[in-house]
Amino acid sequence: MPQISETIYAPELERGQWIQHGPVGLKALRGKAVVLVDFWDYTCVNCIRTLPYVAGWHRRYADRGLVVVGVHAPEFSFAREGSHVAEAAKRFGLEYPIVLDNEYAIWRAYSNRCWPAKYLVDSKGRIRYYHFGEGSYQESEVAIQTALRELNPTASLPPPIEPMRDMDRPGVVCYRVTPELYLGHARGQFGNPEGVTRDRPHDYRDIGPHVEGMTYLAGRWRVESEAAIAEIAGAAISLRYTAKDVNLVMAPPADASVRVEIKVEGSQKPGEDVKFEGNRGLVTVDRPRMYSLVANDSVVSGSIVLRAEQAGLSVYAFTFISCAVA
Repeated sequence: MPQISETIYAPELERGQWIQHGPVGLKALRGKAVVLVDFWDYTCVNCIRTLPYVAGWHRRYADRGLVVVGVHAPEFSFAREGSHVAEAAKRFGLEYPIVLDNEYAIWRAYSNRCWPAKYLVDSKGRIRYYHFGEGSYQESEVAIQTALRELNPTASLPPPIEPMRDMDRPGVVCYRVTPELYLGHARGQFGNPEGVTRDRPHDYRDIGPHVEGMTYLAGRWRVESEAAIAEIAGAAISLRYTAKDVNLVMAPPADASVRVEIKVEGSQKPGEDVKFEGNRGLVTVDRPRMYSLVANDSVVSGSIVLRAEQAGLSVYAFTFISCAVA
């Protein structure tokens, strides 16, 4: 977590909608508390992987002067809905204040540029440290403890949290893997020879072969700005990838659920959201969120075909995990 040498006072957490506890005023906490501001999105795989540590720091240090604030900045339009974020906060065990930053007002005030991002504000209101992305959990906790000891020199603090996953331990190797693949026409990378038809239904053909880093549509889809929507049962999407884990942000139609059949090449291991009926792997999409499709033991090259069993499935982005235990 880099240290900031110059004096930069943290902007107030204003112009958002508080959905859990709060509001938190930074000026009101000067001399009373240390604040950890965590920018996150509930569909972001990198954010999700940091949350056990953030929740752990809240549990450890809330009564020692630490205030954790989750600033939820949505990557997709459905993530602006407070009920979705509140459900995710409950599912992830987040008990600290959370504010919806749907207009990115707090994001811009902090000149933030990525998810997740953490800013540590000391008891004088100054940003002392920051960290972008995953990792550096013990280093981040040491920075929190340093700020807490400045607030209360006699504070008794525990050793930093031990790594919660094998991939958080020293010796993990990270590989070059398939980059995040968006599935709307604004940022999507589609391999269909005819390209994509924007904002209206189109019958796509997947004639192969497949190139890694592209997605391929088959059947009738409507490709909107940030998502592709299956217009008929049987609409399919395929890709080749290199990664350890594969995840996909998906959403069902309103007040319904959609089952998606997944077929994988070779001995890839199914993710936690894949359930089996006989030999058929199925994912039930019942709310807009990230779904775990593949969870391999190491980084491999593979392929996936997804087929919607009903119309109305929306697919937003594939994300991939690059690190594995050596």
